[in-house]
Amino acid sequence: MIPFLDLKKINLRHQKAFETNLNNVLENGWFILGDKVKEFEKAFAEYCGTKHCIGVANGLDALFLIIEGYKEMGLFSPGDEIIVPSNTYIASVLAVSKAGLTPVLVEPENNTCLLDPSLIEKSITDKTKAILPVHLYGGLCDMDAITRVAQKYNLKIIEDSAQSHGAVYKGRRSGNLGDASGFSFYPGKNLGALGDGGAVTTNDDILANTIIALRNYGSYQKYQNEFKGTNSRLDELQAGFLSEKLPLLDSDNERRRQIAGKYLAGIVHPGIILPTCIIPEAHVWHCFTIRTNDRNGLQKYLTANEINTVIHYPIPPHKQQAYKEWNDRSYPVSEKIHEEILSIPISPVLTDAEADKIINVINAFSA
Repeated sequence: MIPFLDLKKINLRHQKAFETNLNNVLENGWFILGDKVKEFEKAFAEYCGTKHCIGVANGLDALFLIIEGYKEMGLFSPGDEIIVPSNTYIASVLAVSKAGLTPVLVEPENNTCLLDPSLIEKSITDKTKAILPVHLYGGLCDMDAITRVAQKYNLKIIEDSAQSHGAVYKGRRSGNLGDASGFSFYPGKNLGALGDGGAVTTNDDILANTIIALRNYGSYQKYQNEFKGTNSRLDELQAGFLSEKLPLLDSDNERRRQIAGKYLAGIVHPGIILPTCIIPEAHVWHCFTIRTNDRNGLQKYLTANEINTVIHYPIPPHKQQAYKEWNDRSYPVSEKIHEEILSIPISPVLTDAEADKIINVINAFSA
């Protein structure tokens, strides 16, 4: 079976460095918010081109803490609205709800599956405070168009960069294309930890300083609490693992692009819609998503041919029970995407032979 993502093979490349890191943490005896977190925060901020990186517990918390930070700064209030794409993973929406603000869903572009800038303006009200573009599947949104809308209405831009580590848009990396960005280091991400982890990147000194306290019970100094914060801290061990993996991120992304190139050139099945990539460096192929009217049939066929696949994502946010108040809404572009989409294997350790097999098997599919 060709695995969808061989995390064992990906991480065993770093085994000796990981063991050294573990021993260092054990010998040091410092496990939370120590030197390894500071070292990773500095390295990742430099990599993204931002002034600040704040390590947190996961990607959901990263987005949530950005919104909470703006609330503490007096820029957002409960009941304010944030525009979010309607086909995103639910974490993007949960972050807004969790902070007491209202997510406003806007449809994506059909060809890219990314937030459609042309539809944003009609959803803006006097309560709108931010746009939250999600760089879904590793492709960057049209940030020039989104920025024009944000500037026109004085809105913040909060990037969801959970799937776009290292992607470049006109010379700037994901995480440095808006006012702040939330990253996830979930193990399956392009830069993945060996457990949960996340980070906020920003050039805003006040926001960064606020989030530093909010992630740590609202405290800058032990037992003195400035805010009603939370416990969301990247631990020393995961920070050390991420620091070991960061230098390979660009080469890993380039390998993903090579595989994506093989797929784009080689998959010629008339019933398969391939993903759109306009600017190569603006896509890091966290997922390679194909679409077909017979998604379930194709998935069963690929499984029978020992190719593992994943559906990203089977149910759109507005159809989830968690948002039952939205269940009667219609977002036809999102619904069609969620019904058709299927992710096939792509990773820096996928071999050319495996990619060729996947191409040949897909081309031979008969509905």
